[in-house]
Amino acid sequence: MNRQTAGWIIALLALVALPFVHRDPYHLHVLVLILIWSFAYTSWSIMGRFGLVSLGHGGFMGIGAYVTALLWNHLGVSPWIGIPLGMATAGVLALIVAYPCFRFRITGHYFVLVTLALSGIVLQVITATRDYTGGSLGYTPQRAPSGKGLLALQFDDKTTWYLIALAVWVAGLVIWRAIDRSMIRHAMEAISEDEDAAAAAGVNVTAEKLKITLISALMTALAGALYCQYQMFISPDTVSGIAVSLQMVFAAIVGGVYVALGPTVGAVITIVLAEVLRISFGTKAVGWDNLVYGVLLVLFIIFLPKGILGSVIDRIKSSRKPSRGHEQQTVPIARR
Repeated sequence: MNRQTAGWIIALLALVALPFVHRDPYHLHVLVLILIWSFAYTSWSIMGRFGLVSLGHGGFMGIGAYVTALLWNHLGVSPWIGIPLGMATAGVLALIVAYPCFRFRITGHYFVLVTLALSGIVLQVITATRDYTGGSLGYTPQRAPSGKGLLALQFDDKTTWYLIALAVWVAGLVIWRAIDRSMIRHAMEAISEDEDAAAAAGVNVTAEKLKITLISALMTALAGALYCQYQMFISPDTVSGIAVSLQMVFAAIVGGVYVALGPTVGAVITIVLAEVLRISFGTKAVGWDNLVYGVLLVLFIIFLPKGILGSVIDRIKSSRKPSRGHEQQTVPIARR
């Protein structure tokens, strides 16, 4: 076992033990939000790191949340079944939208506009069907009868939700790492550089893009469903729409879209910023977080394009490399 693996194991054990040592409900609540949103941001970065910039992930997240809640409230379908159905719905929608884009090579800003339209359509559908979804007023899953909390995936204990969110967060990192070490990564990097050259080398461009899009959409829908079950209240503004999609883009880029833990760093920044504004200014600061996100996003794209964690890792790697002057001095000694 190398040092890196041992470090990961120790860190994971510390995170598992955290809620049993520090039981403050508010702090655990913030940590649960950070973990759930970290998973959502990680799902976006799986596409974003290969140049597939999507502004439709708010739609996928909204589908996962609303399908799960609607099935429970109207049909009594347990979230254990509703969540996979919500993920499947988001996956089918992702394929329906993405296939013609990839088949006819709709890329770059045109692809961004298509995904932006997708996010807007999902938001409008949720708002328009207010008789079922509550529209802009929001929607609340029905409380489960006593003794059926497990069936309804409803827990009052923050520790239970923290452990669930932690497990999902770790699963997201494992998926990110598995893709990073798989042939999908090499295929997608080749596609992002030159689609024609990748196709000439034998890469099925459309199939590879659809794979990465499907994985990302399924993960995002799962994040939306878990957020719904934890908060027990959802609205178009909190789990769907363009604002949520932009929040994902901001967090992933600021944290570091090319690093596994980059989206987690972005989640810490976004959640802590939102909580600080809420506590400090209350209702007077509604919407301020989006303003701050926009300003910071521009600054990071200009000055730190690799994000906070990506830039730190680059600095560490460059500091470990010997200088050219040192190499020139050591080579003659070695020859002697």
